Amino acid sequence: MKKMMNIPGIPAALIFAIALPLTALAEPKTVSDEYGTLNPVDTGFGKAMSNIENGIADMTTCATGYHITKAGRHFDARKLFETCANAGYTGAMTWMSQLENNGLGGEYDPDAAAEWDRRAAEMGDPVGKFNYGLDLMRGHGVARDVKLGRSYVDDAAIDGLAIAKRLQAADYNLDEVTPDADNWKYGLMF
Repeated sequence: MKKMMNIPGIPAALIFAIALPLTALAEPKTVSDEYGTLNPVDTGFGKAMSNIENGIADMTTCATGYHITKAGRHFDARKLFETCANAGYTGAMTWMSQLENNGLGGEYDPDAAAEWDRRAAEMGDPVGKFNYGLDLMRGHGVARDVKLGRSYVDDAAIDGLAIAKRLQAADYNLDEVTPDADNWKYGLMF
């Protein structure tokens, strides 16, 4: 049987209780060379951002953007979602719109937000269709066109999007789906 370290006047259990957490603080250093990578970052935000920096925009990496956004790391989320959106992930386009529309990780840019919604809509995404329809009906980030906006909402409803059906049932009353929280944004500018 091994003998525990003995320091006069300090119980062995206390030494163990102090030493164990200190070993957890010593993170292994990532080292890369021609033979590969030792101790690579393989989970969490670090892995997702490493993937983005290396041009990897797979579904798992792109889904991590939600957690990065909710953690308040909007600059990183913007970088991740833009890469994923440009790779064709329509959910990432919706997130880019949300970031642009709320000035998170960058300037408030309603034109860019509407453009992301339009791109998602053109790719057939029901949420993109609904959001772009709202943009058009409000004239937010895009020229106001209520008729065209309603047609996008109708397409989203045909696709089965419940909130689009709800807006139709409310005779396209925008307060039904987005009550006054952001009305200051949607006033006509000219």
